[in-house]
Amino acid sequence: MQRRSFIKKSGIAGIGLASLPQVAFSNTVDYSILELMGKEDIKLYGEGINLRKEAHDAFVAMKKAAYNDGIDLKVVSSYRNFERQRLIWERKYIRYTDEGMKPIQAIDKIIEYSTIPGTSRHHWGTDIDIVDGYRKVEGDVLVPSKFAEGQPYADFKKWMDANSKTYDFYLVYTDTPGRRGFKYEPWHYSYAPLSIPMLTQFRRKNILRLLQQEDFEGSAHFTEGFLTNYIEDNILDINTELL
Repeated sequence: MQRRSFIKKSGIAGIGLASLPQVAFSNTVDYSILELMGKEDIKLYGEGINLRKEAHDAFVAMKKAAYNDGIDLKVVSSYRNFERQRLIWERKYIRYTDEGMKPIQAIDKIIEYSTIPGTSRHHWGTDIDIVDGYRKVEGDVLVPSKFAEGQPYADFKKWMDANSKTYDFYLVYTDTPGRRGFKYEPWHYSYAPLSIPMLTQFRRKNILRLLQQEDFEGSAHFTEGFLTNYIEDNILDINTELL
């Protein structure tokens, strides 16, 4: 993974997502920064699903179709608020630093798969991590190799590749050559009709400054250079169909 710059930079205190190229998308719903950062309660639907209603309804339709083809779309993770993401982040940070990693190394390790609290797409109620519930898999199920040909979730991946877009769910972190940021996640799908306008609004906020005001394990090591790169690589270098 490419090393991020942690060198303090001057003269860019106001840099945020608004400084990056914008996309055109018409949307009439306004989302508050608290909502986008997972700090405001939202109405969620479906026991064990926990998505906004439109995304929930689309997922249920997709799940029924998958059943007919012998696939059980099982939600491993969906909505997470800021506090939940903070606990995930801090647990990993403490573990890695206790194992001897320097803070910068621990942060780089965490952001291979986990987001900085306040920047997770799971805060939006549009994104899900899913697997095939019919397959009995030992250990961690969210491992890319388990979705490869001949592995337990190979049929799941083939089905999703062929059908997910019919229900407006798109893979977020693809295996496209040269893509930066979070590593390949063949389990993470996003409901595009909602998540695209949410990302459009999110990238207009001054997230850099907001994150500099947060206080959790490791956040003292966030510099403007690191956060700028994180925004460009981890938030925006995703499946281009979701931009």
